[in-house]
Amino acid sequence: MAGAPAHHRENGFANVSPSYEPASGWTRFTFFISRMWSATFSPRSATFKSIASDLPAIRDNRGAATVTWVGHATLLIQLDGVNILTDPHWSKRASPVSFAGPKRVAAPGLKFEDLPPIHVVLISHDHYDHLDEPTVKRLARLYNPRFVVPLGIKAWLADRGITNAVELDWGQSIAFKGLTIVCTPAQHGSGRTLVDQGRRLWSSWAVLGSQRLYFAGDTGYYKHFKEIGDELGPFDLAALPIGSYTPRETAHPVHISPEEALQASTDLRAARFIGIHWGTFMLAREPYDEPPARITAEVARRKLDPEVVWIPKPGETLPW
Repeated sequence: MAGAPAHHRENGFANVSPSYEPASGWTRFTFFISRMWSATFSPRSATFKSIASDLPAIRDNRGAATVTWVGHATLLIQLDGVNILTDPHWSKRASPVSFAGPKRVAAPGLKFEDLPPIHVVLISHDHYDHLDEPTVKRLARLYNPRFVVPLGIKAWLADRGITNAVELDWGQSIAFKGLTIVCTPAQHGSGRTLVDQGRRLWSSWAVLGSQRLYFAGDTGYYKHFKEIGDELGPFDLAALPIGSYTPRETAHPVHISPEEALQASTDLRAARFIGIHWGTFMLAREPYDEPPARITAEVARRKLDPEVVWIPKPGETLPW
């Protein structure tokens, strides 16, 4: 496509790293089938402590910068009086069907009914653990928030009756209630079926106001972290995935490890780190409690300040 950005293709999008080498289609397919089978017929159990959210503080927040981890990649971000949800997911499975596929092993830390009015919904990409159809439909009915999404997802939302949406390419931005929301690169992929792989763009997001937030969505490690940090940082808070990094032959190109997540936070010049995308769905092979243990070990190895590396419990609200 003459003149198009490097990540654009005739029928979709692609990763741009010269070293990007995805696992073979057969490897990815067999892993997907084994994951669906295990999640449906031999699910692992887990026990996670949650924290009762301070609902009055959440609902009465008029401008304080806070973050509440709901679970997986779902965060309630409150900044400058704007309530933002990232990749909202309240369903029991991350799957195209309700009876099979990766099941939730940890309840949402914040009940849907306890949400404050939601003004913005950020979607990073269309995979089932990040774009949950029942949840976004419910949000649209109750709050009519502005959905801010990567290219291609606006049409998907419109097909489901959700029209208050704006889609952006990497590098584009919008202003909303005093905030600037920037669509930033990621190294990942998209697709909800076998025939729509790469048709919709994947992204990370920067939210710039009185404080600066980076939300990674889902991504492999690449120089985009440093480029984003140099252009839009330093960030006050970086939300980065720390789970779903196994098996490495499949995950490495598109999922960072806990150690890479901490390096990405350094690249972004982030003052605080929050680990997400772990302990919620049966998506990978690592034990549910391994990601935070590896973060703790890496913090000690790097001699980082543990007070600014957060692994919250579901429902926990932290000021930033």
